[in-house]
Amino acid sequence: MGRNRDAGVRRHIGKKPYGEYSYWLESCGDDLTPRPGLKGSLTVDVAIVGAGFSGLWTAYYLLQTNPSLRVVILEQAIAGFGASGRNGGWCTAEFSRSITSLVKRYGTDATRLLQQAMFDSVDEVGRVIQVENIEAHFAKGGMIEVARGQWGIPALETMIREFEMVGLENRVQYLDRDQLSSRIQIAEAEAGVFAKDCAVLHPGRLVRQLARVVENLGATIMENTAVLEVIGGKFPRLITGHGDVTTKVAVVMATEAYLTALKPWHRAVVPVYSLITLTEPLSHEVWETIGWTNREAIASTRMTIDYLQRTHDGRILFGGRGAPYHWNSSLRDEYDHHRATHKVLQEMVKQWFPVLKDTRFTHVWGGALGVTRDFMPNIRFDLRTRIATAFGYTGQGVATSNLAGRILNELISETPGNLTHLPMAQHHSRLWEPEPLRWAGIRYTQWALGRIDQQSQRLQKSPSGSSLAERLNVH
Repeated sequence: MGRNRDAGVRRHIGKKPYGEYSYWLESCGDDLTPRPGLKGSLTVDVAIVGAGFSGLWTAYYLLQTNPSLRVVILEQAIAGFGASGRNGGWCTAEFSRSITSLVKRYGTDATRLLQQAMFDSVDEVGRVIQVENIEAHFAKGGMIEVARGQWGIPALETMIREFEMVGLENRVQYLDRDQLSSRIQIAEAEAGVFAKDCAVLHPGRLVRQLARVVENLGATIMENTAVLEVIGGKFPRLITGHGDVTTKVAVVMATEAYLTALKPWHRAVVPVYSLITLTEPLSHEVWETIGWTNREAIASTRMTIDYLQRTHDGRILFGGRGAPYHWNSSLRDEYDHHRATHKVLQEMVKQWFPVLKDTRFTHVWGGALGVTRDFMPNIRFDLRTRIATAFGYTGQGVATSNLAGRILNELISETPGNLTHLPMAQHHSRLWEPEPLRWAGIRYTQWALGRIDQQSQRLQKSPSGSSLAERLNVH
């Protein structure tokens, strides 16, 4: 089904010690020594490409269902190298599309079931962490979306209405200024919405320890093994530079943004870089000033997206979009750092929390997340080619990947249950436009949404929703 479209992807992976790619990998408690790679050819039941959350959860549930399966996972770097080891550590029930858009497309009942499945996924991640004795600093304190200025309040009101629309209003709570400030002290915060179905965790610890759990169940993980070609059919095959893998049941493509490097999926997903900065550990006195005792995940109503967590070791993580899309969906180590965006994020930390005006930042990093053309995850299994895919989480992958693994287990095991009726199961998003249209459209939207945020804050006026960028970004 096509050879590697961008050989540069592999050349620009793993050029530095793996612990330097993110604070999560640096502090995961694992020495990150690569496992042996593929040497020669072999035949298995299921071959999974990618040892991140999607691939590991799929292997976990397949082996829970059928322990006799021979499962191999091929990883081009090390387990957790991609988004699974670099994200903001949110395990959230928030989905990649809004409730309003889901109701319009799939109806109220299907949307409610999907949202309930996302609630359940947060708890399922927590359950597995407990059952498997994974030390991932899981803390289910909920999430607060904050309006920093009156201009953000309409977005909060919309959020409440959406949950009411599908009969799930008991999952959220509107917080006025006093209620919000009793939880956390954020400068210029006017109001918030608390959603209880969200946890924060240490994703590096989760992905690395989940890999060990999957190995104990019988799977084999082969690292530093890049897949160059995927051939579908009755017995699908994976071609690498070190040998081939033939499968009797299925191949699973679980590489999220890196899927773009393979020709058949080059326009199925685009990599969007999200960047993060991290403070030094804060003193007890500073935390007394800020509050935030329940470790809620925090975000604001900005269209360009921000996300915060209070880490287990007392730091503030502040992440956001803003790094530019790169021509032809290219992926390179150097894109993990974008000085201007990291500087903006650090300035925002001090704007949100003035008490941190002299605080040092110890880490900056970034990574690519996968976005489909309709912002909908594609969790599917083609019975003709025997190729399964899981991609397009749009930054909501920690919990959604768990749900994807359970959906793929039902599809591949041919034991359909309630999950295979969810809207993203067997969903096919249309392809992204070819270049240069893709580059021009995405770059314009990134620039325009940032400008709208700046204008909204300066004028204290809510976005109209009618601009071209907002209409392009509706999801």
